[in-house]
Amino acid sequence: MNIKFGSFDSICQTAALIVCPLVGTEGNREPSCYSRNVSLGGTLIFQPSTCFVHIAAVMVAAMMINLVTTKYIAQTRLEMLVFLYLYAIIEFMAIFLDSGIIHTAGSAYMGLAALYTSLVAAAYCCLLLNGSGGFEIANYGPLVPLKRLSLGCLVVFSITLFISTATFKSSAGLSASKPIGLWIIHFLWPLFTVVSTVVIQLYLTITFVHDKWLTGCVLLGAFFFAAAQVLLFAFSVEICNSISHYIDGLFFFTLCMLLSVMMVYKYWDSMVKEDLEFSVGQKRNPWQVPEAELQASEVAQDNSYPDSLDITDQRDRHLALSSSSSSSVEDYGQDNGYRSVLARYPLIDSERHKRLPPIPSSPRHSSHSGDQ
Repeated sequence: MNIKFGSFDSICQTAALIVCPLVGTEGNREPSCYSRNVSLGGTLIFQPSTCFVHIAAVMVAAMMINLVTTKYIAQTRLEMLVFLYLYAIIEFMAIFLDSGIIHTAGSAYMGLAALYTSLVAAAYCCLLLNGSGGFEIANYGPLVPLKRLSLGCLVVFSITLFISTATFKSSAGLSASKPIGLWIIHFLWPLFTVVSTVVIQLYLTITFVHDKWLTGCVLLGAFFFAAAQVLLFAFSVEICNSISHYIDGLFFFTLCMLLSVMMVYKYWDSMVKEDLEFSVGQKRNPWQVPEAELQASEVAQDNSYPDSLDITDQRDRHLALSSSSSSSVEDYGQDNGYRSVLARYPLIDSERHKRLPPIPSSPRHSSHSGDQ
């Protein structure tokens, strides 16, 4: 494929992009090889295999959104939700645009294609702002990072929407035959944002965090993104011809982009920490203690019980002796006194109680004995 700056002709002959029916010169707007169509209820469905991946991507995005929502005290939770919502909306719109349910010759397709392109550009802006801010730097409490993120995405969305609409309509000095601005938005802007984000996060994880798993998430996300571009723009025709037109490069592009977004979520999930001990959606109960720690705690408690429970034992014994002068200390200890203590302190060892020093009789008990 011969890529020329500002031209979609050679690109659209290889890859079935959503903007291809609206830009470029006539005769160069369709790929030389594309996946087979299917008829569903009298309607031709283009890219059926890719549509299944779009549907799966929407479902996976919904799951990730739910997981992020449960971490309601996690840092940058709202920023991550903005990115995932943008991705879910993009994949949902791609179902109707890639499948041809909305006809390419209609005005609705032009408007939705411009909206789709603007959302994609805003999603890359969201990724860049999240990455440059650092997932650990911006706290959840202040809304300043969220406002800055929303403002940046809104600015990119508005500029892209204007450029896309003007290019499709060949107005405001822009032309559909020479869509230089749209070409920059489609190719240079994603490349700039992704490379910048990867470099920033690698620097963060290697220099400060020192976590190999986080570095692996960043590298895997970058790998899937690069693989998506190569499979779509370099090997789409070869894939289509070798698999008898069942799937093409767009299928693998959508799948790899889904995996890349999942790596972004995994990186965020591994990076952020929740400050609340009663966290929602945590698999581990914050009160659960490992067995080794529990045994060590019981040993420490056993060593400290004779001193800490001495006063309580004396009080219970004195009360029993005062109520019944004829009962001995030993009988009382077996029947009443230690039983109440054991009920309150179940970790007390009964064998240790037998070794406790005897408690002297209370003055009240002694006076009663003298009177008798």
